[in-house]
Amino acid sequence: MPAVSLAAAPGRRKWTVEIAQKLEEKGFQGIYCASFGDGMGLCLSMAHATRTIKFGTSIMPIYYRVPFDLAQSAAYIHEISDGRFYLGIGVSHEPALVRMGVKAGKPLTDTRNYVAAMRAAAQQTGPLPPIVLATLRTRMVELSTEIAEGAVWANGSRSHMADSLSHIPATKREGDFFIGDMIPTCIDDNDPAAAANVSKRTLTSYLMLPNYRNYWKEAGYVEEMEAIESALERRDRDALPGLMTDRWLADSTLFGTRKHVLEGLEAWFAAGVKTPILVPSSTSGGQVKAMDELFAAFA
Repeated sequence: MPAVSLAAAPGRRKWTVEIAQKLEEKGFQGIYCASFGDGMGLCLSMAHATRTIKFGTSIMPIYYRVPFDLAQSAAYIHEISDGRFYLGIGVSHEPALVRMGVKAGKPLTDTRNYVAAMRAAAQQTGPLPPIVLATLRTRMVELSTEIAEGAVWANGSRSHMADSLSHIPATKREGDFFIGDMIPTCIDDNDPAAAANVSKRTLTSYLMLPNYRNYWKEAGYVEEMEAIESALERRDRDALPGLMTDRWLADSTLFGTRKHVLEGLEAWFAAGVKTPILVPSSTSGGQVKAMDELFAAFA
């Protein structure tokens, strides 16, 4: 079974905790919270509302909280959940940081220093949970093996995973080292093309980000990304869906019929991603409808 991404939107927070309980009941591998909403708050609720399922953040942006403060919260959730909590942290993206009035520094240096400060704080806060670094490209993957207990991608390319994972020592890949990827997922047995269009809309905002385009170039999609960059230079955002090739979209998301999505999920496991984290969306509704479709697909 895969893991699932949850976010507690205003007005649906109690519903989200109930969904977490249902995910546990149905045997899903884990629950991981994106940076949207209060992921740490949701994790605290899940620590009380669930009993066996693993859960965590993927990600908690490091620029939002000072290391000692986050270490206190993480140590607390780690203790009361009996070690089921994983703390995924990362640098987030410039547009999100600008909205928060936060200025980013150097990702590798800042991440290294932040983790070091959290580990120093553990003398006062108590033991920390496993720390997982949000990563895309090689240097952050290598840093995760040096200072953390896991690495998590978002919108990674399945065909590029073997190369990415080659930078993680085999002993870690075969051990408890967390290896996850957040995968946009849309299931529609009646209209796979509509599901593909939803996946395109999901990835459009990521195409605005140079770090993602550089990652996808590294993954072998140079022609696609250069065409998209040309469209962005022309401020022709409407051209983007037509430039997202089927090959690229299928490599970075799961969409289509239930059978196709389940086969794609097996391919993600085979690629070495131990914890695929499905990020559900729907062709006919919002988060509530997407979760209903997910439960039906894995019934």
